[in-house]
Amino acid sequence: MTEFSVRQAREEDLNAWSALRHQLWPHLALEDHRAEIVAALSEPDRLCSFLCSDKEGRALGLAEASIRSDYVNGCETSPVVFLEGIVVDPAARRQGVAALLVAAVCAWARGKGLSELASDAELDNTVSHAMHAALGFEETERVVCFRRAL
Repeated sequence: MTEFSVRQAREEDLNAWSALRHQLWPHLALEDHRAEIVAALSEPDRLCSFLCSDKEGRALGLAEASIRSDYVNGCETSPVVFLEGIVVDPAARRQGVAALLVAAVCAWARGKGLSELASDAELDNTVSHAMHAALGFEETERVVCFRRAL
């Protein structure tokens, strides 16, 4: 059994944090990830990030969450904590890393007095849907978004 530890991400985690973010959102350059991390660190009351590492200290997973006060689809309260992103290194999947990360986000949210955790996934991302279900999320609705140039 592999041992993992989870802790809130800090500035000194910039390289590992940005590398994991890049796995999740590869369209963004590493420099842009770093800039977003620095900005996030300046809002600790609204934003949180957790890293999961193995016993050698290698970062294997990341969860980022925010407190949203606007309407969040399917939720009954406001504000809620929103799981903005979660990623686990492919070699560490199906070993409980995501569950540990979500548990850390939930504890952070409870500490803020919040009672709901929300998330979303692209319609065709069935792997994410399965992960969410395995972590105790319930699907609340499906939405197709539209836009129109003016």
